[in-house]
Amino acid sequence: MNNKIIHDVNVLLPHQILPSASVWITNGKVERIETQEASTFDEDYERIDGKGMWLIPGMIDVHIHGANGYDMMDGTEESIQAVSQTCAATGCTSFLATTVSSTIDDLLNMICRVKSVVGREQGAKIAGIHLEGPYLNPRRKGMQNEKYLRHPDLDEMKLIFREAGSLIKMVTIAPELPGGLELISYLKEQGVVIAVAHSDATYEEAKEAFGAGASHVTHCFNGMRPIHHRDPGLIVAAFEEPHVSLQAIVDEVHLHPAIIRLMHRIKGPQGMVLITDALQAMGMGDGEYLFGGHHVTVSEGVARLADGTLASSTVTMNEALRLTTAHGISFTDAVQMASTSPARILGLTNKGKIELGYDADFVLLNEKYEVQWTMIEGKRV
Repeated sequence: MNNKIIHDVNVLLPHQILPSASVWITNGKVERIETQEASTFDEDYERIDGKGMWLIPGMIDVHIHGANGYDMMDGTEESIQAVSQTCAATGCTSFLATTVSSTIDDLLNMICRVKSVVGREQGAKIAGIHLEGPYLNPRRKGMQNEKYLRHPDLDEMKLIFREAGSLIKMVTIAPELPGGLELISYLKEQGVVIAVAHSDATYEEAKEAFGAGASHVTHCFNGMRPIHHRDPGLIVAAFEEPHVSLQAIVDEVHLHPAIIRLMHRIKGPQGMVLITDALQAMGMGDGEYLFGGHHVTVSEGVARLADGTLASSTVTMNEALRLTTAHGISFTDAVQMASTSPARILGLTNKGKIELGYDADFVLLNEKYEVQWTMIEGKRV
């Protein structure tokens, strides 16, 4: 049934919680929101009891590599569908399929597989592709495999765009590398979000990149030159630029709670985006994995290379939301960081909010932030 009424829910609006409300859905869109219990229901509407729980806009993960034992770089549709399903099960309704640095052949194969899945996802919708690399600085490589890192190559990037077209939504680069600013100029022409990370950029180099068109920082504080009082680096440059937004991995490992609060105080919820940066260990637990050409060990939920380097995360979006509020950020702000801000940054004009005319992308959460169900365009998945 296309028409639904979700009743007895606490609805997360952009700046407030609407208690004991009902949300009417017609043809996958929000038709109306009412604060009183409807006494009668049109028989053309399916009635869904929210049982007094939270109804939030579907979360959007702009940075995820894998889940449930599947790595989206493995070149199969099965892996992409598995991530789509796992995203939906953890409250994410849209995501960017995110690459790691690789050979050009492996990258093009991954893009081809994503293209084949778009439009027939079994869970969360693919909002596009996030290229994390290969134009990254070996000095700040993190878990990226150094043998695949290279300087920006405009001809190679044009080849990638010929294969992917408008699916490329975000590209993470190290702008200080030779050819970095030229690549930023090209990416700006393509209308994609230009992000900075795995970068040793100085404050001055970062300011130049942000002035040229970069507008986002991937997994802020991780994989980049740290702040020093005589060498502030790209983080401080990003703090100073109002148009630059920041990704945050809130998993009790990548960022200290005080740093999360600092980012929030400087940028506000509109300038922060919660991400998972998850590898295939999300949902699988501790064990040994192969990711980005590296052997990765997950112990007590923390993924590391043999030398101790952090290797992505295992956190889910609903868990990141819970931890964000546990660290002192309001629930409404945390939801904005998980849903509204990524939708705006990606230009998803009908997603990220529960408002009239918006897509009925919802998540029903209990008080423990456990996902009861996820709805995408009016259909529970």
